[in-house]
Amino acid sequence: MPPNEDGSAGTPRPTQFLKGRANPLGEPVKERRTMKSAVLTGLRKMKLVERPVPRLISRTDVLVRMKAIGVCGSDVHYYLTGRIGSQVVKYPFAVGHECSGIVESVGSSVKSLKPGDLVAIEPAINCGSCDQCRVGRPHTCRKIKFLGCPGQIAGCLSEYIVMPEANCIKMPTGMTAEQGALAEPLAIGLYAVRSAGNVKDRNVGILGYGPIGMSVHLMLKACGVGRVYVTDKIAERLKLAKKTGAVWAGNPDVLEVDKAINGKEKAQLDIVFDCCGKQAALDQAISILKPGGKLMIIGIPTVDRVSFKMEDLRRKEITLQNVRRQNGCDHDAVRMIGSRKIRPDPMITHRFALKDVKKAFDVVAGYRDGVMKALIKM
Repeated sequence: MPPNEDGSAGTPRPTQFLKGRANPLGEPVKERRTMKSAVLTGLRKMKLVERPVPRLISRTDVLVRMKAIGVCGSDVHYYLTGRIGSQVVKYPFAVGHECSGIVESVGSSVKSLKPGDLVAIEPAINCGSCDQCRVGRPHTCRKIKFLGCPGQIAGCLSEYIVMPEANCIKMPTGMTAEQGALAEPLAIGLYAVRSAGNVKDRNVGILGYGPIGMSVHLMLKACGVGRVYVTDKIAERLKLAKKTGAVWAGNPDVLEVDKAINGKEKAQLDIVFDCCGKQAALDQAISILKPGGKLMIIGIPTVDRVSFKMEDLRRKEITLQNVRRQNGCDHDAVRMIGSRKIRPDPMITHRFALKDVKKAFDVVAGYRDGVMKALIKM
């Protein structure tokens, strides 16, 4: 469903739930006309506003009451700079795309969900018919609409959102709303690992151990990876990396990580996942990769251009591959969490109420208090 001109989620009219679709208790769904929404109003500026609850427009629409929302690094890019590349915020605008919630109402054609179901949200709505969708690349759909992306769909930092049935993943019994909000970054980690090829018994590096770096690590472990080397500038994250199974974790501000890793791995590493988007990390990646190695670029740089030393890149015949979002891995990520194949809960380090959303963004933007993942609890 397209955003309004003011960036709000859905059409600015009173909610009109479809008749006959009741909650699990058999009671009629109560009509609520307004909701609270957190919107960007300028650089480093946010405020809570009252907005109409979005309506069900399509027969396949689902109204979801938000329960948990993750603060993503891309959200913080919009908060700090108002843009990611050509995607520029037009204020006011609600960001946010990592979320889970409870189904409140469904369209008449929805078959897989009912009111009361707990769902994780796949934030990318693809057209299903363009050349990219037809060849199994819905994440690069020509007409993609992404939750919380300027010019596409207003984000989930609201009490309610409407998404298509196909984007609402029913969560297994025992899985929590908080875990559901982690499914999206974990799906990116899963897609990155699958895109890297066979990782079983391979020795790898993860440069930048934020939520995406940890997501990659958890998925690597689930796939039988060999030794994992991690870098980050936050001490608490390095401790978590070691606790999660990294054989080595170091801070690039206090040591030469390429020399340290090369000293431990004489043959160097098979694969390196760049999860921070920094020029220094890209240079380190080339230095620690073995000839024929592979560099997976996941982090979003804050600059328009990065560079590589071509002699090293060429002589080692390094493969570079970018990773774009999650490419349909959300359902598998949810299943892995639900089956306890991965245990992502330690990723969550901070929790905030919606009224404190700006504080949450400031903590993440400033890398304060050893933050890994901040969640907005609704």
